[in-house]
Amino acid sequence: MKRRTFLKGATALTLAGPAMTGRASAQAATTLKFAPQANLTALDPIWTTATVTNNHGYYVYDTLYGHDLDMKPQPQMAEGHEISADGKVWKIKLREGLVFHDGTPVKPADCIQSLKRWAQRDSYAQLLAKVVESMAPLDERSFEIKLTRPFPMMLDLLAKADSPLFVMPERLALTDANKQVTEVVGSGPYRFVPGEFVSGSKVVYEKFEAYKSRSEPPSRGAGGKVANFKRIEWQILPDPATAANALIKGEIDWWERPLSDLQPMLAKVPEVVREVTDEAGRGAIMRMNHLQPPFNNPKVRAAVRMAVNQEDYMRAAQGDDTSLWQTSRNLWWRGTPYYDGEHEDLMPQSLEKAKAALKESGYNGEKVVIINPTDFPDIGPLGDVTAELLKQLGMNVEFVASDWGTVIQRRNSREPVEKGGWSIFHTTGSTMAWASPAQSFLVRGQGAKGWFGWYDSAKAEALAEEWLYAPDEAAQKKAAAQLGRLALEETATVPLGRFVIKTAYRKNLTGMLKGSAPYPWGLKRA
Repeated sequence: MKRRTFLKGATALTLAGPAMTGRASAQAATTLKFAPQANLTALDPIWTTATVTNNHGYYVYDTLYGHDLDMKPQPQMAEGHEISADGKVWKIKLREGLVFHDGTPVKPADCIQSLKRWAQRDSYAQLLAKVVESMAPLDERSFEIKLTRPFPMMLDLLAKADSPLFVMPERLALTDANKQVTEVVGSGPYRFVPGEFVSGSKVVYEKFEAYKSRSEPPSRGAGGKVANFKRIEWQILPDPATAANALIKGEIDWWERPLSDLQPMLAKVPEVVREVTDEAGRGAIMRMNHLQPPFNNPKVRAAVRMAVNQEDYMRAAQGDDTSLWQTSRNLWWRGTPYYDGEHEDLMPQSLEKAKAALKESGYNGEKVVIINPTDFPDIGPLGDVTAELLKQLGMNVEFVASDWGTVIQRRNSREPVEKGGWSIFHTTGSTMAWASPAQSFLVRGQGAKGWFGWYDSAKAEALAEEWLYAPDEAAQKKAAAQLGRLALEETATVPLGRFVIKTAYRKNLTGMLKGSAPYPWGLKRA
């Protein structure tokens, strides 16, 4: 699947005339129509780290704390907290009147069980789980977390913005985190409407009238989450030309991720605003399966890493406008606190060196299965580049194209490729989410308990804990530098470049928030 596949039909785009641009104003002021980055197939944001599911989670669920734009933790569902003098006991009190979409009150037991389930999957939360002695309700609105040692990053963890602690009813949170919940019930500003959900076509949310918003101004995942629209419809439009036409004609209000090639055309439409809302940007990555041949061999992984030319990936996925992307040969991305330059020795971008390394690795023609989406313009071209690159290296490549939903389902498999497993997938993510040694699953070496690919490194885990409990900033920086270097040496993940996206929306839509997700709160029609 080449970049031109995503551009198919773009030549048919035409700028809308006055009659067409008037359609947006004719829409009911109470409904927002949004075209998300991809189809929503997985509804459980704890079960998967897929960004589209994380964004869905923000509609439906709320969090105990949230990061504001300055990355400072702020109370959200929590009214506040108390910490014992020795730092080992945390008492968290919930705001009064919190209610789930099924009408039941939010209780401490819901928060406790949600945290337990989250810690089964989340790499950062697993560090907390290692030092939790007990968690128990204190009364109808308060609960206590007792620790075996102080956990200095508690609020940072509870407030994290990507794959956060979404609170659900205890009855659902009792579901094993390796299985999806069977109902979508939260206490957030919007409720999911299951009867109108059609995967591949439409997702519907309705304003939850019983939601109690905070009074503070909204800031990223913190502050007031005011739902101004009574109804939000996600229109699944995988063809960029179709999405662009819909936005130009006012048939949708907001297109989350316009294809970069179509940006110049959108810039000519007076009724469309283009804006970089996630200024930290996103990283593109290649992830290999460390459990199965050939990438259970670190020498084979290293050979692939040596061959990667990030410019090829960025041009394929993001186009030729270099103001929107840059190379970043480091697992701490450009613009994040621990970025310490380009590791050119580990990523020499040399096909010759890679071929020599592969020859010495012991690779014996094992099949490499690349699972790749046909409906995700930011990700699909990455797989194309990798497939061509590995063929040049002399590897036995099988390219399996499918929709993104199938990719995120299949990447859960730990079986050999002959039994439905996989060797490589690609994705993108928030560089700020991947900027913390405790939070970034790209560098964490948790093995079977970790992220897809299951990189296993006791040394990496020790460095993550060294960072977490470091006595000062200098010690944290040292541990982070060692961890980033180690993870790249061992090819935990291959970085493919950093990019920013100009989201596009009708100019009569106001209240657009900055951050790493397309937040629905605060938005209104002028």
